[in-house]
Amino acid sequence: MSGAAQAMAEITAAAPQGMPAPVGADPHVVYVLRHADDNLILAQRLGEWISHAPELELDIAIANTAIDHLGQARALLTHAARLEGVGRDEDDLAMLRTERQFANLLIVEQPNCDFATTMARQLLLDAYQLSLWEALQRSLDETLAGIAAKALKEARYHFRHSSAWVVRLGDGTDDSHRRMQTGLDTMWRFTGEMLSGDSVDAAMVERGIGVDPATFRQTWEGRIDTVLAEATLTRPTDPYQRSGGRSGFHTEHLGHLLGEMQWMQRTYPGLEW
Repeated sequence: MSGAAQAMAEITAAAPQGMPAPVGADPHVVYVLRHADDNLILAQRLGEWISHAPELELDIAIANTAIDHLGQARALLTHAARLEGVGRDEDDLAMLRTERQFANLLIVEQPNCDFATTMARQLLLDAYQLSLWEALQRSLDETLAGIAAKALKEARYHFRHSSAWVVRLGDGTDDSHRRMQTGLDTMWRFTGEMLSGDSVDAAMVERGIGVDPATFRQTWEGRIDTVLAEATLTRPTDPYQRSGGRSGFHTEHLGHLLGEMQWMQRTYPGLEW
């Protein structure tokens, strides 16, 4: 069985009886939607900081980062809808799928908690997305490659910003150091999922469209360790790792997030403004 055929079989089998597969049955569509969902859910989480950030400059910076991720999500959702070819658009994919049909990484749906925890999540994800977009620039899917090229420029800024704050908080006061280490410890258990490939990734590698995230691990660890050393923080050693997001199995937090994000469209279907 080819990688694509295996991926399609696994996606279909993962759906509970009577429910559509989490994000469709074509591995190409699934692959694009996974990365769209990562950015869409992260944008929603970061948007929660608007008017609540520790200072005005940070309020603006976090809002701009959220807009970057939302823009990436929109481009990827539009591309996925075209690949799917069943008449859905970016709004349908964002607002009318259920929790079980989202395939984002678990780390992006975790609550913000305090600012240090948000920066820990951002650092871990930014280091991953740097490698992701660098690799996807070479995708045989020309649209995906174009999206990746633009996203890479944004990811470089995101990584500089999150790195600077992790260092500032980690190497700051006793309280900021404690909070930064706690945030890092909290988010670390979701990093294994980012760096693990599955049959969908394998099918996309086989077709020259995607990349196996497991190949990022060494580079990712190097980036993270460099920042942690400067921040006087300790890399967590907790061996427990959560996963399931790529298959539509999420933490309890995603349902609450979607309830807020999708409320308007589900209450007033087709509303335009």
